[in-house]
Amino acid sequence: MDAFIIEGGRPLPGSVEVRGANTAALPMMAAALLLDDGKLVLRRVPNLADIKSMALVLQELGVRIDRRGDEMTLQVVSDKNCCASYELVSKMRASVCVLGPLVGKRRRAEVSMPGGCSIGDRPIDLHLKGLTALGASVAIDRGYVIASARRLQGNTMYLGGPNGSTVTGTENVLMAAVLAPGTTIIECAACEPEVQEVAKLLVKIGAVIDAYAKKNGYTVVMDASVPVLWAAESANITTDVIKAYDVAHPKKP
Repeated sequence: MDAFIIEGGRPLPGSVEVRGANTAALPMMAAALLLDDGKLVLRRVPNLADIKSMALVLQELGVRIDRRGDEMTLQVVSDKNCCASYELVSKMRASVCVLGPLVGKRRRAEVSMPGGCSIGDRPIDLHLKGLTALGASVAIDRGYVIASARRLQGNTMYLGGPNGSTVTGTENVLMAAVLAPGTTIIECAACEPEVQEVAKLLVKIGAVIDAYAKKNGYTVVMDASVPVLWAAESANITTDVIKAYDVAHPKKP
């Protein structure tokens, strides 16, 4: 097998730029599907293969994407297509995060079962459990997740599983719940930094989300008196969970 052989003992001088997190950028790109009007501008978007794959998925779903350097502008130009095809989704697991916003906004989603995960099989049952709790009908047909809802409704749900909470599942439910009337409470929600960034972005574009930094809990409120997700904002992609630090002079424990 391939391996890294590292010979240490030497201080590392210089500096390195910490780029935006791939795990935050992908669901934030998918959030563009929720918009009625305007453009979503994301900055510090990393230049990675996964980002390019997600861009292809979104373009297939009617999103115009313009990238200049590390800045990406997304705008929905057509909401007719609700199907994310196998050819694209099978290349990258994170493509499944279009499921929530499609159900929330277009009330129907046909998304191929995700692929492209090098660490093994990771089921999406908690994603489907959350969407079902909001009132969606979910079925698996010939390798596609087909979810539809004439009307979503806020609800209380528990998204814990045998391996703990689900990051992408929490993001999917958040993006669907912001357009579900009533109050949604997600118990045992994933609270990793990338999930918090998605929640902060949703708040920027009009959603009402409480306690998105609180451990194991999100409360999403759909207030009918507020025009939710009608216009876009800009947002910076934060760094990964691993924090940058001075490797030349690390602090002693």
